[in-house]
Amino acid sequence: MLARVALAAIIAAAPTAHSGVVSADPVDSTPHVLDGIVHSITVVGGAVVVGGSFSEVADASRTVRYARDNLFAYDLRTGRVLTGFSPDVGGTVHSLAPGPDGTVYVGGDFSVVGATPARALARLDLATGRPVKSFKPRVSGGAVTTLALRGSHLYAGGDFTRPRAALARLDAATGAVDADFGVVPGEPLTRKVRVHALALTKDRLVVDGNFTTLDGHSRPQLGVVDVSRPVARVAPWRTGVYAGKCMEAFPWYVRGLDVSPDGRYFVVVTTGGPRRGMCDTAARFETYASSKDLEPTWTNSTGGDSLYSVSVTGAAVYVGGHQRWLNNPQGRDSAGPGAVPREGIGAIHPRTGKALSWNPGRERGIGVKAFYAHPTGLLVGSDTTRLGGEYHARIGMFPLP
Repeated sequence: MLARVALAAIIAAAPTAHSGVVSADPVDSTPHVLDGIVHSITVVGGAVVVGGSFSEVADASRTVRYARDNLFAYDLRTGRVLTGFSPDVGGTVHSLAPGPDGTVYVGGDFSVVGATPARALARLDLATGRPVKSFKPRVSGGAVTTLALRGSHLYAGGDFTRPRAALARLDAATGAVDADFGVVPGEPLTRKVRVHALALTKDRLVVDGNFTTLDGHSRPQLGVVDVSRPVARVAPWRTGVYAGKCMEAFPWYVRGLDVSPDGRYFVVVTTGGPRRGMCDTAARFETYASSKDLEPTWTNSTGGDSLYSVSVTGAAVYVGGHQRWLNNPQGRDSAGPGAVPREGIGAIHPRTGKALSWNPGRERGIGVKAFYAHPTGLLVGSDTTRLGGEYHARIGMFPLP
């Protein structure tokens, strides 16, 4: 177990730019999640924190098993499961964010952590697994699906109804709602408004979900908020490309979202079914463009398979889901002209929008639900057990050469 004093001295780094593409050969030291699915990954100092819906993990050799309720941590360098961090989270963990002083923010669909009431959002001490008592966010009415931390502000999105509907900025120390952030997602495509993913630059917050408006401005499923001043405002950034329909089963279809390390652009991935338009695609947008009818810089289509997660490192745009192909705009649940096989995971050139040669492969299942770019490599979380041709149950890491 990491010592408390060591954890207190470490402040987690944000995901970092990579100088090149990661290796296609996963490291051998990562532990295994033996059931369920991994939804989120973050790194706090030297510890990887993993959240999702699961009950048991094992060490890299699969000789020692540990009961873990939806959340666990391990040493990034050695892969050793941290035995002191064993909180009983009473529901699915959807989102994680690194906190200061050896803590981690945990968002999801739960009401308790151990014996402590903690509805949808908590800050936990990584040395003990206990909630930080001074953090009282008072979230209720739904789940927290996405988190992002910038300085003293913690941004939370989900389908909660309090302290604000679906999107809130909180004091990172106390959890109190910030009165200067009142951007309201509205006119949802399903019964209840939901923010699915968000990402931060130094002065912009990018948000996707089932909404069609932000503060009354037309923003179908995707919008940008200017957070450069104390009072946040919807930026003059709009695209209509996600106003089109996909299959009836997917009334809203934006999923993963990530910004580039320099903040100049971001990439959105979608589900939706084998139709034309933006269904089952990855698309790049320029963060500081200003227009009411923006088009993506590029779009890469799977030809009918869902993408759920994306990580932008500067050297590559990594995408994950249960896709079979990339470069497949003419495919209809099939490989069209120019399609390249990329089973379950792939990488796209950030400027051209075409698939890179990197092709480790993974067992498809539901798909990749979590990426985390770290200075030493790319962490991947999913619901399957094969990654890069090896056994890596639901969690793995591709190292940076």
